[in-house]
Amino acid sequence: MSIIGTLINVILHLDKYLNVIIQNYGMWTYALIFLIIFCETGLVVTPFLPGDSILFATGALASIGSLKIFPLFIVVYLSAVMGDIVNYHIGQKIGTNILEKKDVKYINKEYLKKANSFYEKHGSMTIVVGRFIPVIRTFVPFVAGIGEMSYSKFIAYNMLGGVLWVTLFLGGGYFLGELPFIKQHFSYILIAIIIISIIPGIVAFIKGKRDGGNNEYECGDF
Repeated sequence: MSIIGTLINVILHLDKYLNVIIQNYGMWTYALIFLIIFCETGLVVTPFLPGDSILFATGALASIGSLKIFPLFIVVYLSAVMGDIVNYHIGQKIGTNILEKKDVKYINKEYLKKANSFYEKHGSMTIVVGRFIPVIRTFVPFVAGIGEMSYSKFIAYNMLGGVLWVTLFLGGGYFLGELPFIKQHFSYILIAIIIISIIPGIVAFIKGKRDGGNNEYECGDF
């Protein structure tokens, strides 16, 4: 099975995989969740990792007592904020060189360009809005570092975006996870979350095509 196929299988059965991990590793599950969210937000080479879906799934598991909601919230929030901070600094150090190169191994330049364009259009609020758009979420802090956005402003928007993102998806899983309908259609709910979360990106893409697109992806003034 390909990496993409394996990832899709994991996402579709995320609750089952997490249950097995919890049963076998106990408290280490929190460390694994931290690592997944940290890598998904902090490393531009891992935008494919589950973000929204793992928050919802772990929130649902917390609602039945498999995980503790308050430690889980802290772990996930810290991993999301720290991941963006690391990504920002990576962008500061090597981002400009990566943008100038034609091809970069393990990094999709098209995603990077789209994130840069999105950032130029929406400014600092992209740090908040980008949290809710898969893939863009991974590249936004990297682009912020390239654009030399002030660190104090970045931290403020990073913390705000992080708390909104975690509260919505983790809280959604926690408060809705016990509903019979959610339990019976959990995999479909995760698919719906993924589809809904990428709609803003699709809308922006269509709008860009309709407006003639913008092929220039220079770093903006932040």
